[in-house]
Amino acid sequence: MSATLEKGIRVLKEVIDAPIASYFNSCVHCGLCAEACLFYTETGDPKYTPIHKLEPLRRIYEQEYTLLGRLKKMVGLSKAVTDDELDQWQALVYNSCTLCGRCSAVCPVGNDIVYMVRKFREGMSASGHAPAGIKDAVTRTVTVGSPMNVKLPALRAQMKHVEEDYGIPIPIDVEGAEYMVVLSSMEIMNFPEYLAAVAKIMQQAGKTWTLCSTAFEATNAGIQIGNSDLAKVIVSRIVEGAETLKVKTVISPECGHAYTALRWEGPNLIGRPFGFEVKHIIEVLGEFQAQGLLQTEGFETDRLTFHDPCQLVRRGGVIQQPRTLMNMVAKNFVEMPDAGYMNWCCGGGGGASAIEAGEALRLEAFKKKKSQFDAVKPDRVVTACANCRIVLEESLEHYKMDIPVIGLTEMIADHISEPVPQSAAKPEGA
Repeated sequence: MSATLEKGIRVLKEVIDAPIASYFNSCVHCGLCAEACLFYTETGDPKYTPIHKLEPLRRIYEQEYTLLGRLKKMVGLSKAVTDDELDQWQALVYNSCTLCGRCSAVCPVGNDIVYMVRKFREGMSASGHAPAGIKDAVTRTVTVGSPMNVKLPALRAQMKHVEEDYGIPIPIDVEGAEYMVVLSSMEIMNFPEYLAAVAKIMQQAGKTWTLCSTAFEATNAGIQIGNSDLAKVIVSRIVEGAETLKVKTVISPECGHAYTALRWEGPNLIGRPFGFEVKHIIEVLGEFQAQGLLQTEGFETDRLTFHDPCQLVRRGGVIQQPRTLMNMVAKNFVEMPDAGYMNWCCGGGGGASAIEAGEALRLEAFKKKKSQFDAVKPDRVVTACANCRIVLEESLEHYKMDIPVIGLTEMIADHISEPVPQSAAKPEGA
């Protein structure tokens, strides 16, 4: 056994906790998780059944922690997990799983299959079986601070463009601001209008906010690859930055896994509660709307639909807020089939969009999302995740569907009332 395989097997033994043991014992092999997975529904291949993707982990559990399994292993009826087997499973654990949570949502006995996949990825990563694309993203995030190699000068350049185009100052490293805004690299490089939208909305609401020069990137590739130690490093940067600046709330960007990593996983990763709140930008906009601080004018006349990011709706429960916001500015808002909590994934979450070898499968799985769009025939699609936005754009182009994709925050900002009230960029005493 190679050293990396031995390390991976050791990690897999260690991640098998009480919940995983109970999940394996309670699985009734009903197959409902298969019908909830777009990789299975669009290919019909049983290997994409979510619980099957965990087979090596199940076998290790049986061999190490059950009497029958130990006996089967002793007499040769149960084979040890091999390096070749884990190599074959890489595509199932990474390429064909976006950690969307739909399988967990339909399990009749309440098994959290996403939790199990996340734990399985810990062993896959330790044994050297994580895909190159995600490995590279993690390396860049840890060493440079961004999975897309975005550095502070690039952010400052975008800040300058926003200030010049909109006449709104972009604060950075302001101590005592109410909000600290973190971004994903995709928003900085692909969708700079997001930063402009946040600035415009904050100015209208009269809120103090800031960026942080040492913690502006929220994307957590450590969560995606399955390495809690690296995920902790990435989260710790944001925690340190927010607590140094003494902000009350950190606003997660339009990025699903950044939100999950920071809000739900973060305190567990660093081993203590945060000294601040974490909210998704859509939650904050929802609060502004409820408080009467978000005033819009005019309506979109196009036929619009909303794509629910998986981490936002199934992990975060942020379901009503985007609809309330959509109805503020859209006269012709139509819901897709299975919208909301049970919405179908775009196919690129959980790091899948970074895996070049998985592109063909990802596009095949997108047929499920395509069927949703075909059902409502929108003029444009609105979403609240930069990764979803890129995956949707690329997949729609592949299928020659002329449907532009826009961000919800950006669309709301396009409709805020004029004139925009002036607000100090810094809190009093800063």
